[in-house]
Amino acid sequence: MEKIYVSDSGPKVSPAVYGFYDWSGNDLTEEKMESIVNLCLELGINTFDHADTYGGYACEELFGNIIRRKSVKREDLVLFTKAGVNLPHVSRPEYRIKHYDTSRDHITHSVENSLRKLNTDYIDVFLLNQLDPLSNLEETAVTLERLKESGKIRNIGVVNFSVFQHQLLSSFLRSPIVTNHIELNLLNTSALDNGQVDYIKQKFMRPLATSPLASGRIADSNEKIPLRVRATLESLGAKYNANFESVAIAWLVKLGAIPLIGTLNEQRIHNIVNGLRISLDRQDWYELLAASKGEGKFS
Repeated sequence: MEKIYVSDSGPKVSPAVYGFYDWSGNDLTEEKMESIVNLCLELGINTFDHADTYGGYACEELFGNIIRRKSVKREDLVLFTKAGVNLPHVSRPEYRIKHYDTSRDHITHSVENSLRKLNTDYIDVFLLNQLDPLSNLEETAVTLERLKESGKIRNIGVVNFSVFQHQLLSSFLRSPIVTNHIELNLLNTSALDNGQVDYIKQKFMRPLATSPLASGRIADSNEKIPLRVRATLESLGAKYNANFESVAIAWLVKLGAIPLIGTLNEQRIHNIVNGLRISLDRQDWYELLAASKGEGKFS
């Protein structure tokens, strides 16, 4: 699978990224994670997205244990991780409520923990997970720049930043922001309307589309809009000789987005990868957008 630049400032990533944001409960085993990681690598996905909180603060360490045992070289992987959201958990008794923290101490501590758990000397992209309105942004930016200068992180990214938040943080940084992870799929196209996609492209970045299949709702929901979208996808699937979920991914790829896979369903992972190979016709793209919005013949 040919690698692509996530932005004009790098780095190169696989055209789909696997993220561990939905991992929890009985899935949190090294056996399950090794199975998913192996499948991704076999399919050409070498880019993995983490956060300190994923899997009840357990996913980074599980992944690090697996990579420690594998023959894969660290330089052949691209690792994202993030911090900034603190969630109550039995392992974090000091957190009584979900809150944000992008202070110098929290960022520094989180990066050190992630390096240790992931069994690596550097993080390819470190992301601020949400913007903390209470943190001193100048201090936050200086901390990120120093971590980059030290080699512990190589690039800076953000998660779910609005256009104004993206601009605000950029104004304090010397280094470019290379990615903004946003929710984008056929059941949530708000990023096309609120300026996020436009601004990401203005900064010569590719949108990183979280929940590319709407957390399974495109396939499983019986609500009006998902049913309408699914019917259109299935119709187009016959045209492209592809699974309807693959067509939903092709819709994102046509937009220049990189799907951030979160499913643990191996067939669904195959469907997503197959969607990378579909060149969706322009009118088919707009037909799907119309189905999502309930416009035109779908109203």
